[in-house]
Amino acid sequence: MSKGSAGPIERGYIGVGLLGMGVVGTGVAEALSTQGSLLEESIGLPLKVQGILVRDAGRSRSSLVDASLITTEAKDVLEHPDVDIVIELMGGEDAALPAIRGALADGRSVVTGNKEVMAKHGAGLLAMARAKGASLKFEAAVGGAIPVISALERGLTGARVQTLRAIINGTTNYILTRMAVEGMAFEDALSDAQERGYAEADPSNDVNGTDAVYKLAVLAMLAYGSPVSPELIYCEGIGNLAPRDFRYAHDLGYAIKLLAIAKDIDDGELDVRVHPAFIASDAQLAKVDGVYNAVQFDSDLAGELLLYGRGAGSGPTTSAVLSDLIEVARGLTGRGGPRPRHTLSAAGRVRPIDELDFRYYLRMTVADQPGVLAAIARVLGDASISIASVIQQEVDETAGSAEIVITTHRSRESALRGATGKLTSLDVVREIGSIIRVEE
Repeated sequence: MSKGSAGPIERGYIGVGLLGMGVVGTGVAEALSTQGSLLEESIGLPLKVQGILVRDAGRSRSSLVDASLITTEAKDVLEHPDVDIVIELMGGEDAALPAIRGALADGRSVVTGNKEVMAKHGAGLLAMARAKGASLKFEAAVGGAIPVISALERGLTGARVQTLRAIINGTTNYILTRMAVEGMAFEDALSDAQERGYAEADPSNDVNGTDAVYKLAVLAMLAYGSPVSPELIYCEGIGNLAPRDFRYAHDLGYAIKLLAIAKDIDDGELDVRVHPAFIASDAQLAKVDGVYNAVQFDSDLAGELLLYGRGAGSGPTTSAVLSDLIEVARGLTGRGGPRPRHTLSAAGRVRPIDELDFRYYLRMTVADQPGVLAAIARVLGDASISIASVIQQEVDETAGSAEIVITTHRSRESALRGATGKLTSLDVVREIGSIIRVEE
């Protein structure tokens, strides 16, 4: 805080500055206005908003928000002498990162829902907070109202997380659910998600997996105690999936989900990736549908733990922000427990996906003629890829083609990539429609 300013106990309240008044920011501002007495009862002092940063001061806003607090100047919030806690809900990196750094440098605690900033700069920001005796809380960055960050910070601190599997993007999970249950094409399911407000007008970060990568980087950092750069996380989106992939998956006993996966595969070496995957239809994650999210941990002491709930939207994210806000505020009044230390080691090696082994599902269109399977088997065999099953699904007599589905035994990713390159050069292979990894 600014030099010479009174502390919250001396002045009788805790000052809050809010950066951003989008959907979540408005939800937080309204909650601070309507739930003041409940929050005070939990914290021990009232919370008082000192300033709200917005882009457009003239925009119409909720009647529950005090218009006199609105400003378009970040310094009005970040340099206010009575702001003890800064809530950052602007999103993105350009404006948010310097704001968070500035607040922490002044010794102010920060609550943020910014997954991109925490994924790219979390380790440095946590170190800064620790050095300044401030708190940096970010439950809202991953999983909405699901207390996944708290679980990693507290519930699993004594256990070694061996595997983390998660469905952490509600937009893509909704799209995949509609494709699986109703046979909708990807484009139709996406349009439906946009009409219902589950997908943005520009859904790129969701459907190409970027949103899940940022969230996974944060989870992996906490689970394994070392920063994981988003650039090192293999990422594959859902845009190439077709309705028939879901039918074939069902016939084979699987569901298709966009999974975020992190595994401790060797001392200091991690397997971290985001991609569509086949998972057994009786697995818990296979039953997570619609806009719901889930995070599953497998650890040496706690065994299997599944956290499930709504992962996005104003309500769940507002709940996560308020939970963090209460915890930080209770720390300022002496009611809180010890702060998580967040002492991170150097970045561990992320094993490239080419060095990993998987079982695979391949869907391809081939010429409907004798010798096709033999030619395909020869290419796969030369790459040391063993076929587990082959199913001919559809025949187009007019085009003289057939669709076949092949599943493999465990094979090296680099070998499969090489083999698919050779398969596409075969005259009898018209198209390789989908290649999906099986997560076991």
